[in-house]
Amino acid sequence: MTDAFLSPAEAARRLGVSAKALRLYERHGLVTPLRTEAGWRTYGPDQIARLHQVLALKRLGLPLARIAALLAGRLASLGALLELQEQTLDQERGRVAHALVLVRAARAKLAHGETLSIDDLATLTTETTMTTKATDEEMKAIFEPISAKYFTPEERAELSKRKYDQADVSRRWDTLIADVKALMTNGNPESPEAIDAARRWKALVEEFTGGDQAVANKVRAVWNDAMADPKAAPKLPVTPEMLAFVGKATAKLKDSEAERQRIATSRVANRAPYSLFAARPVQSWNDESF
Repeated sequence: MTDAFLSPAEAARRLGVSAKALRLYERHGLVTPLRTEAGWRTYGPDQIARLHQVLALKRLGLPLARIAALLAGRLASLGALLELQEQTLDQERGRVAHALVLVRAARAKLAHGETLSIDDLATLTTETTMTTKATDEEMKAIFEPISAKYFTPEERAELSKRKYDQADVSRRWDTLIADVKALMTNGNPESPEAIDAARRWKALVEEFTGGDQAVANKVRAVWNDAMADPKAAPKLPVTPEMLAFVGKATAKLKDSEAERQRIATSRVANRAPYSLFAARPVQSWNDESF
């Protein structure tokens, strides 16, 4: 045994997780620790690399079952996972740079004996938090004024009457958004997986809009306004790049559905003469009888 291999306790400490979490990942088949001659679990470089993949995907909000599926497929290699991480971190870079400017400015004020105003403190609170995921209150503050621009009070009241499980819908959106982020790493919106994601995206949108295109257009306008706001954009779960990717996948989905419809129509048309031919003698006989 060399120091390149870690005990469960040491691996947990080094990675910032609990030993219980390691056992959970093992039960789900996400990592398989090595065994010493005495039967003790141990983690080598390959196992630590695998745990890095698991924890990076978990940070995106994916459930363990979905992580297992991704690691068995397109994100099986460490390189593919690192590409996804690079993309995610690049999106956060602008927010972090802006936050640093604000924090340094606040520190400079304090160093010169000045006090921070309520506005200064409010800005620090809202724009320098350590997570980019907005709370429910933040999302409400972002979308309520924008929604009022595009939806009448009557329309908003009607939408609020629709009954659905918000927790379940939020969970499905979180999973789908994480899946799309992963798919964007290969850059192919026409892949079967991307088309399936577009199908799920379309279904979730229609679940809210009820299939009403006018409502869908207004929802799109609301999101466009939110993403155009430099203060709101970093807190949103989706980006213009993500919507562009889903848009291309949706276009491919429509083409595929149109092609299936064309084939189905063609088959019906090809069968029709035989059906009519089979019925015609009977119809002709009946005509002649009268």
